[in-house]
Amino acid sequence: MSLRTLQIDDQLFQYVLDQSLREHPAQTALREATRNHPHAGMQIAPDQGQFMALLIKILGARRSLEVGTFTGYSALTVALALPADGHVLACDISDEYTRIAQPFWQQAGVDHKIELVLAPALQTLDARLSAGEAGCYDFAFIDADKANYVHYYERCLRLVRGGGLIAFDNTLWGGAVAHPAKDADTEVLQALNAQLHQDERIDLALLTIGDGLTLARKR
Repeated sequence: MSLRTLQIDDQLFQYVLDQSLREHPAQTALREATRNHPHAGMQIAPDQGQFMALLIKILGARRSLEVGTFTGYSALTVALALPADGHVLACDISDEYTRIAQPFWQQAGVDHKIELVLAPALQTLDARLSAGEAGCYDFAFIDADKANYVHYYERCLRLVRGGGLIAFDNTLWGGAVAHPAKDADTEVLQALNAQLHQDERIDLALLTIGDGLTLARKR
């Protein structure tokens, strides 16, 4: 019994991975390919990916969208968890980063499930809303520039069906959100966390997974 989340050291984290992680070889290879990337910290942790995959299966999700793809680990993880006719709309602006992803999507046999759109995400999301896709998605994952998190949220809330789930990465921001803000990103995340806490359109949990993972279930 514990009254708070355990402090996770490297040894315990490795134990968690050893006892629970079930990765496709392409996932492991993609993590290794990204390990030495200058922005490797932008990739989600493997335990977070596994948790998201489980959420996809619990939801019975068929259509997912993500804002921020980087080298493609989250898109790969979700695509693997989706059924054979599942679909991931992956929004990013970097051809350089997402080009790394594509061989691994192909290796896993899920590249046909992933629609990569290289354009500003707000533009892509607005286009999908204009195309009549409101309420058509089961799951959304937001992990891009923090300045636009609130704007991404409002679009995703319209695109996700009732009972669907929106996940936000980095909502603890290395612990900075619990202290007076010293930069714009921290201020944005503090404001977002406060807004979500008061938002009656959703059910909410802020989890201490990775760098903070917030789950918002659309009512």
